[in-house]
Amino acid sequence: MNLNTYTKKSIKAFISTTLLMASISTAYADDIARGLEIAKEADKRDTGFVDSIANMKMLLVNKQGQTNTREVKVKTLEVIGDGDKGLSTFNTPKDIKGTASLTYSHALKPDEQWLYLPALKRVKRINSKNKSGPFMGSEFAYEDISSQEVDKYTYKYIKDEVINGIDCFVVERYPAYKHSGYTRQVAWVNKQEYRGEKIDFYDRKNTLLKTLTYKGYQQYLNKFWRADEMHMINHQTGKSTTLSWKNYQFKTGLTDKDFNRNSLKRSK
Repeated sequence: MNLNTYTKKSIKAFISTTLLMASISTAYADDIARGLEIAKEADKRDTGFVDSIANMKMLLVNKQGQTNTREVKVKTLEVIGDGDKGLSTFNTPKDIKGTASLTYSHALKPDEQWLYLPALKRVKRINSKNKSGPFMGSEFAYEDISSQEVDKYTYKYIKDEVINGIDCFVVERYPAYKHSGYTRQVAWVNKQEYRGEKIDFYDRKNTLLKTLTYKGYQQYLNKFWRADEMHMINHQTGKSTTLSWKNYQFKTGLTDKDFNRNSLKRSK
């Protein structure tokens, strides 16, 4: 083989490799764009509920199967352009009745949170920089239950998959918040309604930590979908938490005044 022939083959190999890398890069960029598009559509379909009130029952189950139940009234105020505001008031068990938690969710900065303790009759500011902390002692972290703004994550479409007879997009999302407890999440999004069906959560070591599944969706105001049940299982501890929702009301007239620190003391 002469030098000229060798050079031509090298050039052809280089061009083939470059075209292959360009093709892979284009496909990757397309998957990122598609993942973001799916997230934006899901957000668009859930925008405009204004406010909501619901009763939530929390069932905590430990590794031994022992249970603990809490009943909570949850109020939410939609905030366009930022995370929503939420007020949760405990009705049971008796020893924590009247305890209330107020949260201002944010996408890329620490949430603001206050806790009202009726026994002390005082409002306490909570350092909520760590969104990975457990919400009310459950397997849900604060970042799991706060409003899911699009810019909380970057996205990548993975594939289409049918789960439980439902055709879904599978999208991987990566938290943009640097103090997140997760490296990534894999979400199954209903193709028809753009609602979540399942989410796998991976911890900071990129090991599967938890799985969230949604059941019994109901549609409100001919637009907004809410699950009757959200079940979170922690694969590493064996614990689980089930949130059961009922008596949803929307556009009830709640305002910012219903979500300030004074509202904690009078919440019911």
